[in-house]
Amino acid sequence: MVEIKKIKKGKKEYFYLVHSYREGKSVKKKQFYLGDFIPKDIGEKKKKFMQEFYAEKFTEDLEKIKKNFNQEYKEMPLSAKKKSKDTFAVKFTYNTQRIEGSTLTLKDTENLLERGITPASKPLREVKEAEAHKKVFFEMLDYEKDLNLQIILKWHKELMKQTSEDISGKVRSHEVLISQSKFKPPMYLELDFLLKEFFDWYNKEKNKLHPVELSALVHLKFVTIHPFSDGNGRISRLLMNFILKKHKFPLLDIPYTKRNSYYNALERSQIKKEENIFVQWFFRRYLAEHKKYLKR
Repeated sequence: MVEIKKIKKGKKEYFYLVHSYREGKSVKKKQFYLGDFIPKDIGEKKKKFMQEFYAEKFTEDLEKIKKNFNQEYKEMPLSAKKKSKDTFAVKFTYNTQRIEGSTLTLKDTENLLERGITPASKPLREVKEAEAHKKVFFEMLDYEKDLNLQIILKWHKELMKQTSEDISGKVRSHEVLISQSKFKPPMYLELDFLLKEFFDWYNKEKNKLHPVELSALVHLKFVTIHPFSDGNGRISRLLMNFILKKHKFPLLDIPYTKRNSYYNALERSQIKKEENIFVQWFFRRYLAEHKKYLKR
């Protein structure tokens, strides 16, 4: 978290941006001198300060992950590449559905998606949604154009049409609440403006931000807009992987076991309106999930 710190030297006061972070067992600080007054564009200065912090702290490792991942993938035989994609699709589908309340186990999901075996005594809705998610996941991998509202609506329609046809592929026209969350999504009357703002931001920043940061922000911003009646989390996690795939970074699967820290980072960012809270969580999660590529 970035704080504004006032330091008195003699009779004068000076202001600094200060970010405290943990490295191992110790707490370290990075600071940036503002001057003898707080500038009007303090929000932009905070954003730039944190972007520079992330670039300094994380970019080298992220680029190493990308390099080693692509080298490994290049050397894999075609059958191994297919197996790798299928395995990730099963795990990603299991975790993203489980985060949203599905009762399917990883074994259930594997049997369903790889062997066509429908799990006994499990809701048909969950079975259909898992099958639809895998289909949309592979559509996302094959999609070569850039992100736009039309493709997102199409993916949402494919994801939801078997279980909630009345809302599939449609921006909501009513208010919603998120269970067990203090964050209240925007009113439905704001959605057209917020979606336009989202794509204006994306098209402006997509070639400026580091791809992993862009992936995190696309996820955060889209799920915060919450444009659908249901399926916002699943679509947002598909979008984050679309960005990673587009820039040739390994994909990210957020484990169900990490859901509490994931939800906490999202909610804190949304309530405090500080994107860096989620971005920092995302960077650490990404490095943890792909640490094997840092050992080469």
